[in-house]
Amino acid sequence: MPRRESLYVPGFDHTNPIPVASRIGPFLASGVLTGRDPATKELPEGLAEQCANVFAHIRAVLAAAGGSPDDILKLTFWLADHRDREALNRQWVAMFPDPARRPARQAMAAQLDGGQLIQCDLLAVLENRSGR
Repeated sequence: MPRRESLYVPGFDHTNPIPVASRIGPFLASGVLTGRDPATKELPEGLAEQCANVFAHIRAVLAAAGGSPDDILKLTFWLADHRDREALNRQWVAMFPDPARRPARQAMAAQLDGGQLIQCDLLAVLENRSGR
């Protein structure tokens, strides 16, 4: 059995030949998760909508791996305007309402392409739920 497992999620794919995430044992690392709508693949104009889509992708990746937001160790965000975190913080608090149980987070400024206002990647530690 191969040590590394690539994860693909319906409604989220890359232009390049890469999976949305990769897993070795209990460790799951995603590639870049964008604010594209998972159904239409369109990129909304506003940061609030893009943030909502990013958090939907986070949930979808974790579900595909048999995990949940409770398994996230760290999230890294890249923002076109790193000072504008209101929409990000709204989604953050909705996903992680208990301040004592939030993962680590880093938010950085980035020059993003094609109208993207936010990107994210995640690192999670999953229990061995699937017998791997």
